[in-house]
Amino acid sequence: MNTGLIDLRAWRQFVAVAELLHFGRAAARLSMTQPPLSMAIQQLEGRLGVRLFERSRRSVALTPAGAALLGPVREWLAQGEALAARARAAGGGEVGRLRLGFVSTLGFGPLPGWLRGFRERHPGIEIALREATTDVQREAFAQGELDAGFMLHAGGIAAEVEVQGLMALRVSEEPLVLALPEMHTLAAAPRLGRAALPALLAEPLVIFPRAVAPSLFDAVLACYHRHRAVPVIAQEAIQMQTIVNLVSAGLGIAWVPEAMTQLQRPGVVYRSLPAALAAAAPRCQSSLVWQRDAPAVVERFVGFVRASLRGARAGRAA
Repeated sequence: MNTGLIDLRAWRQFVAVAELLHFGRAAARLSMTQPPLSMAIQQLEGRLGVRLFERSRRSVALTPAGAALLGPVREWLAQGEALAARARAAGGGEVGRLRLGFVSTLGFGPLPGWLRGFRERHPGIEIALREATTDVQREAFAQGELDAGFMLHAGGIAAEVEVQGLMALRVSEEPLVLALPEMHTLAAAPRLGRAALPALLAEPLVIFPRAVAPSLFDAVLACYHRHRAVPVIAQEAIQMQTIVNLVSAGLGIAWVPEAMTQLQRPGVVYRSLPAALAAAAPRCQSSLVWQRDAPAVVERFVGFVRASLRGARAGRAA
């Protein structure tokens, strides 16, 4: 017996004859003529070393061996078709796994809604989330550990990531605001005017390390320098939530993305920058970054985010 050369076509032919118990009708279902089908079944029986059908001029019947094979062969063929369908779906980006990094500030913005909408539209794609700062994400891209990620910056992210062969899509832009200790004298007024500027620039600063988001760090310090001030960095912290918590402890003030105002931490108030400072202040941007030759699931996600951004713009314009 030699079963190694039996292909799917031979088993499909067996199932057609077994279900219809008629070579002519089975041949018609298979879009072939009867003589080649009869010969194919004989060859299959020869390879198996057992008769599958009892034939007479009037009827065709399954032998015990044929009856025993019919169920398992049907299941096997169904599994093969399912695997082929899954492969086609994976190639088209309908199933698979997306390793997605994100900075914490996006969690206060559009990211939760995007994740919910994408999962509803593409239930076959598993999203593995990884909260990480921009510098950690860049290293993860270099190590092949991320497929896409949302990064925080002040501007020019495309030029920064192009060196790594990455693509970038800007997804949001927002002003920076001040996080102040609730009991601080500057927090008493609902708005900060020009008179508060010298005292504000002299306050101890809680900020993220430069390595976490170089462009944003440099832009904040450049704003101080334009006003002939040298920032007094009292404490550094990696996560924006931690920075806000340190402000509540009275360690200093902080410049944070406007989205962070959704984090209502006791002991902290948020104020817009004084007009004199806001005019030259950087705006905080977030971008979706991904590998240039990305798998289809990544292209699906990028396309979804693009469409969501277009929808949001159209909604604002209406």
